[in-house]
Amino acid sequence: MTDKERARQFDLVVFDWDGTLSDSTAIIVRCIQAAVLDVGGARPSDVAASYVIGLGLMQALAHAAPDVPVQKYPELGARYRHHYQAHQHDISLFAGVLPLLEELKTRGHQLAVATGKSRRGLNDALQAAELRGVFDGSRTADETAGKPDPLMLQELMAEFDVRPQRLLMIGDTTHDLQMALNAGCASVGVSYGAHEPQALHPLAPRFVAPSVAQLRDWLLHNA
Repeated sequence: MTDKERARQFDLVVFDWDGTLSDSTAIIVRCIQAAVLDVGGARPSDVAASYVIGLGLMQALAHAAPDVPVQKYPELGARYRHHYQAHQHDISLFAGVLPLLEELKTRGHQLAVATGKSRRGLNDALQAAELRGVFDGSRTADETAGKPDPLMLQELMAEFDVRPQRLLMIGDTTHDLQMALNAGCASVGVSYGAHEPQALHPLAPRFVAPSVAQLRDWLLHNA
């Protein structure tokens, strides 16, 4: 092990996408609400719609719209995708994300994404944000088990030959932090996304960052 590796606590830093790197929470909430209304369901509250962010699409929509019958799920998913695609170009990264990622790369960390988005959705988002090539790996909900199942992180650990104690998961939802716990990995929560900090603290994150700037400060001193 080199001196640089000894100085790093985590070799692989894994980020959630929506609400952690991408300022997309409000748009996703509105798209979920619009999709449910389109198929005749009762409009989910902002809290109910934001709670499911980070889950796989159909798991999220089913939880947010318990009154919508199963046979309408394909239509519900299609309506969500319709509304989201109409607004996806209104979404941007949180201020400070790009320099944060660059600093972590410079320090020798490998970077990955673990997201409830589909592979196509993540690829489109990476291209729109000009982030292709920044991440060393990624997992999406349509190609493996969705959160909070630990499989996403287990697959990334196997791909990069990283032990659980050398992986740090960063996310804005309880689903992200529970996935890290289930995988035996450390986590950091961010409270500027979908879930309130009081929901994140019981899942034992090392830190809950109220802003990207404070996330950066913590990572540069502790990761």
